[in-house]
Amino acid sequence: MTQRAPRAGALLIAACIGATQGFPSTAAAEDVQVETTRDGEFVTVAASAALPPDRRVAWEVLSDYDHLAQFIPDIDSSRVVSREGNRLVVEQKGAIWFLFYRQPVEVTFSVLEEPMRRISARATGGNIRELETRYELQSDGAGLRLAYTGRFIPSFRVPPLIGMPVIRHVLERRFRAMVEEIQRRAALAKGPSKP
Repeated sequence: MTQRAPRAGALLIAACIGATQGFPSTAAAEDVQVETTRDGEFVTVAASAALPPDRRVAWEVLSDYDHLAQFIPDIDSSRVVSREGNRLVVEQKGAIWFLFYRQPVEVTFSVLEEPMRRISARATGGNIRELETRYELQSDGAGLRLAYTGRFIPSFRVPPLIGMPVIRHVLERRFRAMVEEIQRRAALAKGPSKP
């Protein structure tokens, strides 16, 4: 019997398979917060955003791994390799771009889903030496909040002068793209507003 691939997602914003090129932003600046810091070799990331109050739609986007490349810039491919219950293996390929700098990135993730609540992942292969990420849907008054945390050590060289600004820019653009896709699908699910 063939197992159906999950609807997939946005889980893998994180880890450096992102873009710095023009991607339109509709998520209000005040609704999206991203912080990046260095902790020894690790880069740590914390991001959050307000979401429409539709947990089902938000979960569908976060777990839409096979279609991630359609709405996150510069992800060339993302696919579920295997699934056993709420445990998955996901492969992603893409690149980090900044001016004349291009770094291909390939990552294999071990993913654990806690449906409608949380997705945790860690790198088990590829050219990110260490990587752990987590997306969490949190109740926020009448709505939802998406919280993302991650820490990683790239196994490739990040140019020192532009390294942290580029990483922050890449991760913020990717996180915004995720939030915007949730907003877009929530608006579609709601249907046209009546005059």
